[in-house]
Amino acid sequence: MRRLPVYILLDTSGSMYGEPIEAVKNGVQIMLSALRGNPYALETAFLSIITFNSTAQQDVPLTELANFQQPNLAASGCTALGEALSLVTKRANDEVKKTTPEQKGDWKPLVFIMSDGEPTDNLQKGINDFKSRKWGVVVACAAGNGANTNTLKQITENVVKLDTTSSKDMEAYFKWISDSIGTTSEKLDEGFGEVAGLSELPPPPPEVNIVV
Repeated sequence: MRRLPVYILLDTSGSMYGEPIEAVKNGVQIMLSALRGNPYALETAFLSIITFNSTAQQDVPLTELANFQQPNLAASGCTALGEALSLVTKRANDEVKKTTPEQKGDWKPLVFIMSDGEPTDNLQKGINDFKSRKWGVVVACAAGNGANTNTLKQITENVVKLDTTSSKDMEAYFKWISDSIGTTSEKLDEGFGEVAGLSELPPPPPEVNIVV
């Protein structure tokens, strides 16, 4: 079976403490419920969560939806986004099956990044590592006023912005992620091939603004 790997990178730095991190936890829960209710996603999508604060860690390796356990997220420390980009590249190189003469490998991974502030580490090294492999659609979300969309544009052209880190905005963002994964899974199942950009994903809700 060809899997659709999905990597979700979440900023859990100190500025996310309090309501924002609770909003993220709630958003992840809503996303999981929506995905588990989608037969295409259940069959194809495998999910991993990487969090970054003063360092980056993979909280959940690539796991099928039925067995996915939501990690306990806590906010503290700085914003090691560069390290998170290096880590997701390393993990994808290990976890995503490559195509061999005998069988097709997994589909290109989707990556969803969410950050509420400026990176505090070596972002350029992370970007260089990240761009060393092929990805599917990569979406970076600037959450609230502390996040710099220009910084995220260095990682991917697909940047969206949330005005706040409130529960309502986070819920809308994670619901849109689940819709995007579901749509991608359905297209793959029906033989339309891989999704190339934002225009092929469902239109985002009003809380999620596309940055041009």
